[in-house]
Amino acid sequence: MTGVIVRSLSGFYDVDCQGALLRCRGRGRLRYQKAKPLVGDRVSVTRINAEEGALDEILPRLNSFDRPAVANLEQLVIVASGAIPVTDPFLIDRLTALAEKKRCKAVLVWNKWDLSPATELAELYRGAGFPVVCCSAATGQGMEQLREILSGKVSALTGNTGVGKSSILNALAPQFRLPTGEVSAKLGRGRHTTRHVELYRLPGDVLIADTPGFASFEEQREPCDDPAELAECFPDFRPYLDGCAFVDCAHVKERGCRLLEAVQAGKVSESRHKSYVRLYQQAKENYRPWENRSR
Repeated sequence: MTGVIVRSLSGFYDVDCQGALLRCRGRGRLRYQKAKPLVGDRVSVTRINAEEGALDEILPRLNSFDRPAVANLEQLVIVASGAIPVTDPFLIDRLTALAEKKRCKAVLVWNKWDLSPATELAELYRGAGFPVVCCSAATGQGMEQLREILSGKVSALTGNTGVGKSSILNALAPQFRLPTGEVSAKLGRGRHTTRHVELYRLPGDVLIADTPGFASFEEQREPCDDPAELAECFPDFRPYLDGCAFVDCAHVKERGCRLLEAVQAGKVSESRHKSYVRLYQQAKENYRPWENRSR
């Protein structure tokens, strides 16, 4: 039978098999193959009894992430806030680029809308083509719209610590009663309350992961190893990536760059382009093609 790993802990894997939850250990051949099961993996299992099984095989993945260790995400739900803590747009742009590279749809959720509406930023990302939900976990605003976006998908919540990821999950499914942390007025950020990755099944065929805060989400990696591939990770840039004066245009400051012309004409967000330039420079500094070939 097949199922999805919804929790991993100390060498055991909880596998959801169409509603039946089996606690499994991996077969020895998985260790021989150096195959590490991840939360979100679709797997083949053999039932041993009503509560236990053996994990036989990891089925082909759509994608996988190192930090947090999760696989087969269809949507990365980026939770942001205009209130304490205020989310830096650069972090959003970095995560949307990462999602695009991983073949994962990015959804922007602006929480704490009742405290500080981030109207200008919400419109900026709508204009860039991303689904945007303006919500409040405290009042329930926007929760039904978010539930519709999540329906039938495997998604993960991420964002700065303290923006209210666990609060949103509690609003969507109060029975979970996930712990939430107070936001430090001195530091402007919250305490970590999520210690491991776990997929939660919500009504409406929803599987969603609550992940540790932004600092641990692929923190050591840029969206692209190769800086030449980075512009493709900004979907709003794509109409302007061909036809530049130079074939190898980096879209940073070159003459005859169609993307720069689009920025100057207001067709592409200047803020998004600044984030791209920053990410491009970081990727260029860290690019090691001789290392990447061996991966």
